Amino acid sequence: MTKTKTKIAVVLSDELATWQKLNVTAFLASGIAVGCESTGEAYQDGSGVKYLPMFAQPVLVYLADAAQLRTVHQQALARDLPATIYPVDLFDTFTDEDNRAAVRAVPTDQLRLAGLAVRGPRNTVDKALKGLALHP
Repeated sequence: MTKTKTKIAVVLSDELATWQKLNVTAFLASGIAVGCESTGEAYQDGSGVKYLPMFAQPVLVYLADAAQLRTVHQQALARDLPATIYPVDLFDTFTDEDNRAAVRAVPTDQLRLAGLAVRGPRNTVDKALKGLALHP
């Protein structure tokens, strides 16, 4: 198996309930899929049924406390890593338009993140996430 040159990392708040972790992961992964050229070719089973492509590189999920999330966010921005964010405020919104408005209303350094995801060169992602533990 050939190692990929890039990887995707999802970082979740360690304060989230299980359903929130799953929900936030799904939203963050969708941002990476749409915003980065990160998917492989479409799939087709032995009967000819076609399926959508999936990520073509590893996706690792980490847990972080609020301070670690802030640090990873700052490191990702400093390293120009493509990122998606899920602020805590989005748990109180119900539409995509409201989501964008909620993010737009808060300055970068005041975002309270439930999670974020980044994609980039393996070593750059590893440096931005230094010290985080993988989700158990």
